[in-house]
This record gives sequence, C-alpha cells and structure tokens, in this order.
Amino acid sequence: IESAAPSEAVEVMHKATQELQQSGILSRVKARGDTAPDFSLNNYSGQKVNLLEKLENGPVVLGFYRGGW
Repeated sequence: IESAAPSEAVEVMHKATQELQQSGILSRVKARGDTAPDFSLNNYSGQKVNLLEKLENGPVVLGFYRGGW
C-alpha cells in the first residue's frame, strides 16, 4: 500500500498506527487460541449469522474485509 498510496495518506496511516500502539490497545487484543465473544452479524446475503451457532458445527474461521482503499 505504501508504494501506491500518496505520501500524505501513508503519513496518516503511520500516525494512526502509532497512536493505537500508544493507547495500550495491543494489551487487549485476542491471541491465537483465545475465546471470541459471541456476536451476530449479517452475512454477504443479509442473513443474520451467530458465532455460537456456527461453532456448534465445528471450528470457525473469521475473515474481515475492510473495503477498497
């Protein structure tokens, strides 16, 4: 991203990352093997999906798409 983005945008991203690191948020992030809190979200077709219900069928892999930059 840094090679394609304008330098001003890269500066903003680096500043935001630094501010997040300094906020202490990294001490609260989930690690591999941690239990995720239950939640429900709409899937790609608008149907509500619940994490605990999906876990009844086995392991779940979550993927997050932040959209196009």
